[in-house]
Amino acid sequence: MVSAGLHPECEFIYQLEQEERRCFREMEEQRNMSDAGCVSMWDAVLCWPPAAVGETVYMPCPAVFSIFRNTSGVVSRNCTGRGWTRPFPAYHVACSVEEDIPEDMYFPTVKLIYSIGYGASLVSLAVAMAILLLFRRLRCARNYIHIQLFITFILKAVAVFIKDAALFTSEDTNHCTLSTAACKASVVFCHYCVMCNFFWLLVEAVYLNSLLLRVLPCSRRCLWAFSLLGWGVPIVFTLLWIGSRLLFEDTECWDINDNSPYWWIIKGPIVVSIAVNFLLFMNIIRILVQKLNPRLIQFNNSSQYRRLAKSTLLLIPLFGSHYIVFNFLPDYFNMSLRLCIELGLGSFQGLMVAVLYCFLNHEVQNEVHRCWLRWLESSYGVVPAGAKGSQMDTPF
Repeated sequence: MVSAGLHPECEFIYQLEQEERRCFREMEEQRNMSDAGCVSMWDAVLCWPPAAVGETVYMPCPAVFSIFRNTSGVVSRNCTGRGWTRPFPAYHVACSVEEDIPEDMYFPTVKLIYSIGYGASLVSLAVAMAILLLFRRLRCARNYIHIQLFITFILKAVAVFIKDAALFTSEDTNHCTLSTAACKASVVFCHYCVMCNFFWLLVEAVYLNSLLLRVLPCSRRCLWAFSLLGWGVPIVFTLLWIGSRLLFEDTECWDINDNSPYWWIIKGPIVVSIAVNFLLFMNIIRILVQKLNPRLIQFNNSSQYRRLAKSTLLLIPLFGSHYIVFNFLPDYFNMSLRLCIELGLGSFQGLMVAVLYCFLNHEVQNEVHRCWLRWLESSYGVVPAGAKGSQMDTPF
């Protein structure tokens, strides 16, 4: 998920405050103008311009409502001798926001879902890492890269929990205006971990492409280059972003990035990595289709497409290809559903990667099976018939 990381409730309040300040600036500029008719007014939602008596003013629905819904409704007020009339129709009717603004229990529910997801990912990834590090036969370049990716998922989950603890320490804390060194550090750490996660997904894509094309013998120097890309590049952009926030936008907890050009220091590299990853993903699918061409290999079509579908489904969570959909949707696109899908799917991605690339990996299963047989032999002195492990045959 590539987003500013701002709670929509804070985004809503922040934009309203911006509109209020803009409205009062305009009212100050118009203070010396004629007072005939109705003066400019801020009604806590819209800034109404001055109008003559008898005039009807039409205003589009507030832009702030676009956080939850892309609405194009219109609200009107009449200027009378007694002043402005009530808005007609009412905001919740004209702008259709009554059902779209999240309720009190919505965000706690979403938080519970992604907390469960990140918790499950933490446990499964820790077990997967232990397995890959424990068995000597599993120590190879491919699994080294997998381990680094697992670490980024673990760090991202830890960063989310730390950030929640810093911003939502209690119900009395105003997380929208909180500004402490601890909360800023938690936001910085979260952004860095998210960037590392995306860049190691990119490393996985580059490595698998080179593996299928047989163009890159993965030496120790190659692994160092991958490590520099996965861990070093995010450090550079994170430091640049920290400097820009300290110098130009040292406000709140650094989690508000609305219309900030400096946010692209973080978001830009992530968007580029997603786009490159998607292109590499499509290239891998092209290679797999070519390798499964019925004219080149002899087996029935159903088996061919089962293998192709399995390979494709395995690659989606590994490369984070689902982000190509959510990252380029407009911010107003069904905010409630978008939060559920992005946070829910993103939090369980670590679990899916651990299951698909460790627990269901034939190499891992064979090694665990051999270890189990050795334990049986040492404990009981017998080995079940036909219990020999097969050769490792999983390419990724």
